[in-house]
Amino acid sequence: MPYQVIVVGTDGSPRSEGAVSEALALAGPIGATLHVVHVVHPAVEAGRVDSQAFQQVIDQARDEVDNVRTRLAAEAQRHGVAMEFHTPGAGDVADALLSTAAAVDADLVVVGNRGMRGFSRFVLGSIPNKVAHQCHCSVLISNTEP
Repeated sequence: MPYQVIVVGTDGSPRSEGAVSEALALAGPIGATLHVVHVVHPAVEAGRVDSQAFQQVIDQARDEVDNVRTRLAAEAQRHGVAMEFHTPGAGDVADALLSTAAAVDADLVVVGNRGMRGFSRFVLGSIPNKVAHQCHCSVLISNTEP
């Protein structure tokens, strides 16, 4: 089997949800394990801050991560796919995808195309571009939305 370990990134956006859908469609028929990466702010991981107003923002962000995890776990189960959820702390999303792919010895990384074009892509770079150029394994850049 060509792909036994697939890594996919999600931030809850339509593009990343399209990437997750493609990863699930690939993983299901071949029995691959899916590793979902959702990068979160370190304060979300810690769970507590000094400011009450910021604490509400952190609590909402933690709820969002929990909702994404729960929803994707149910979707993976419907597809018969084994799934692991990774929430590395803040930092570069591409680096989180690359380090997770290396840690789990991935065969494939699936990432959504953010749709940046022209000058924005040149100045800001792009997650798919960095992953495609630095990843040790195959990369699928998804252009679909669910």
